[in-house]
Amino acid sequence: MPAPPNSSALTDEPQLSRPVRWLLKGVAAASLVLAVIGIFLPIMPTVPFVLLAAWAATKSSPRLSHWLENHPRMGPPIREWRQGGVVSRGAKWWATTMMSTGALFMMAVVRPLWIPLGVCAIMLAVGIWLWLRPEAPPQPPSTGK
Repeated sequence: MPAPPNSSALTDEPQLSRPVRWLLKGVAAASLVLAVIGIFLPIMPTVPFVLLAAWAATKSSPRLSHWLENHPRMGPPIREWRQGGVVSRGAKWWATTMMSTGALFMMAVVRPLWIPLGVCAIMLAVGIWLWLRPEAPPQPPSTGK
């Protein structure tokens, strides 16, 4: 008699090995720590680390993934991102303000000057990419009825 199907056999994704799951759990935990640091440190992003943590948790820990998706602060950006790469206008303004603050601080304090200029160029590229992201989920096409 064949063994009953388990949940991993019913999904499209192969079952990950234990070391890979632990590695992804570590990525999720480290990303969450970096996201919390980013709340207080202007040059450190927050939402990208939350999204990375959500991705790693989805692959390695259903419990952590569920907690992140249902968290009152972290859940909405995760769900919006999964609905088509959506970033809210408020998040865009917050990120732009924090990156600008970090850039001004680095330009005033960090030497040699090429270091803050390089970091500012990266932040500018991230800012442009961020402002090109949609602010609302894509609408389904109308049927014309």
